[in-house]
Amino acid sequence: MMPDVRSKNIYEMLFMANKILSADSRTRSSVSIFIVVGLCCFFYILGAWQRSGFGKGDSIAVEITKSGADCNILSNLNFETHHGGESVTTDDSETESKPVVFKPCSSKYIDYTPCQHQKRAMTFPRQNMVYRERHCPAEKEKLRCLIPAPEGYVTPFPWPKSRDYVPYANAPYKSLTVEKAVQNWIQYEGNVFRFPGGGTQFPQGADAYINQLASVIPIDNGTVRTALDTGCGVASWGAYLLKKNVIAMSFAPRDNHEAQVQFALERGVPAIIGVLGTIKLPYPSRAFDMAHCSRCLIPWGANDGIYMMEVDRVLRPGGYWVLSGPPINWKNNYKAWLRPKEELQEEQRKIEDIARLLCWEKKYEQGEIAIWQKAVNAGACSGRQDDAQATFCKSEKTEDVCAESPMYSKETNPLKTFQPLGSHFVPMIGMSLGPGYKKMEPCISPYPDVNSPDDPDVSSPDEVSGGELMPFPKRLYAVPPRVASGSIPGVSVETYLEDNRLWKKHVNAYKKINKIIDSGRYRNIMDMNAGLGGFAAALESPKLWVMNVVPTIAEKNTLGAVYERGLIGIYHDWCEAFSTYPRTYDLIHAHGVFSLYKDKCDPVDILLEMDRILRPEGAVIFRDEVDVLIKVRKIVGGMRWDTKLVDHEDGPLVAEKILVAVKQYWVAAAKNSTSSQ
Repeated sequence: MMPDVRSKNIYEMLFMANKILSADSRTRSSVSIFIVVGLCCFFYILGAWQRSGFGKGDSIAVEITKSGADCNILSNLNFETHHGGESVTTDDSETESKPVVFKPCSSKYIDYTPCQHQKRAMTFPRQNMVYRERHCPAEKEKLRCLIPAPEGYVTPFPWPKSRDYVPYANAPYKSLTVEKAVQNWIQYEGNVFRFPGGGTQFPQGADAYINQLASVIPIDNGTVRTALDTGCGVASWGAYLLKKNVIAMSFAPRDNHEAQVQFALERGVPAIIGVLGTIKLPYPSRAFDMAHCSRCLIPWGANDGIYMMEVDRVLRPGGYWVLSGPPINWKNNYKAWLRPKEELQEEQRKIEDIARLLCWEKKYEQGEIAIWQKAVNAGACSGRQDDAQATFCKSEKTEDVCAESPMYSKETNPLKTFQPLGSHFVPMIGMSLGPGYKKMEPCISPYPDVNSPDDPDVSSPDEVSGGELMPFPKRLYAVPPRVASGSIPGVSVETYLEDNRLWKKHVNAYKKINKIIDSGRYRNIMDMNAGLGGFAAALESPKLWVMNVVPTIAEKNTLGAVYERGLIGIYHDWCEAFSTYPRTYDLIHAHGVFSLYKDKCDPVDILLEMDRILRPEGAVIFRDEVDVLIKVRKIVGGMRWDTKLVDHEDGPLVAEKILVAVKQYWVAAAKNSTSSQ
């Protein structure tokens, strides 16, 4: 019995073991599948993590992830101005190697403007103001140092006080106080300059002068929003127009009227260095609602009327041109002007003849002021087609002011490592003629086609050529006519609306990072790659203004749409210096700039130019791919900037990041040394 019982027990044990092994095999198979799936998920997440750049020196992203709703506020990066200039030690712990440290330039370069350098300018011809145009330094002549602020420099007064007062230490030049003493331009009072709001043509003040213009021009109701001031002086006309919600793009040359554009920007008024010489203005066709010359000394009747034709190109259909000063009303004024009446009479005759050829209707002439209005469409001036003097530009020459030209090649690029670039160029104000820079031509810009909605072959007599704009501020978010008509390839109404939504979201994120961004602390703001102007539109406020820059190599020519929104801007190539004085912008926004210019020119040159035009304690917001921003951060680590890298507002898995920076306060001191005190 015992063996049988033992055999039975062994049999039962073997049976159970086999059953257990079979179940265990199935369990192991399930576990294996689970492990494989888990590893796949892990490596997918790891790949996305590496692609996002999370962990590539982005230590602040960890803090953002931990800290919750208000995570984007950077408590250890100080955006406030201190005037006294206490500097903060730059945190270089996240960089793998120490950055190249850029030394301060000599104090003789305090007001250095690379493309309007006086010594270089005097080597060019004076005819047609060529010597006052842009003449940028060759590669070997570029400064690779930091432009110092003058000793005693302070942050400008907040707007609107800055309109009337500028600290003397910021622009210590008194020549205009003597030269323009009787014209009420500028007065020196203790440690500040005071700007009474006067001018050569408005000794009773800019307000009274503008009110006189407003009796003819619809300045008060938003119809006129953008203006061009040629030969602006210290820009008092543009400064006082802001009270009426009109924004003026002002320009004047760097000449014997020392620092006039610098004074304008210190006052918080849009202005650039420039001259109407031989090169087309850096603005799109039909950009401005009004253009203005107040004794600007431009010979309007000379060179077959080429300067008036260029104003006509950038003036919107139905826009206004104001000419104040000689030769207007010469019969009553020639003795006071100390000029022969025959000379003045001939000068005004030429202006009147060119205005008729351009189909401008004179609306007003009183005292020394004359006002013309441009026709709203070609139907109002059909007779000039038969005028032998009327030479019309080809439409593509006026609407697209870019020229196709390779900017760098292995032969011409001193860096030797960059690839050839086929790029679109637009002329800068007064830029010296070179590849891609287009000279002005004595031809009339044609109007865009206008057709009746009932009959596409019949022109509508009252319709505005190019599209009618809504009064400002409604036009800020209305669909620009260039977008609605499909004139910008790749930009539809849907993409425009989405762009607005996106930039409202981005700007809200910026306000969490820098809570004083719209407090009035930053008056002069620049967007280096403006696109459709969404950043500026989202920031729109009487406390600030934005210079919208459309790079000449941008894929889409959007500057015309920017102007149709009631904003201002300029074409510019960031491989060259901007037409402004040092320390003229409080905040710079650089979205995709360094990706755009990758292999086009040295990023060090772009960053040094940003440092030149940025005020001490000014801020910069970079938005770009994380790999690009890490390289940028390493360079600016040697430029006396404090920086922090921040995640995209949608989280750490987005490859695009935000780099915020604050320029430290430091000034030139005695014997070319520098001080942070």
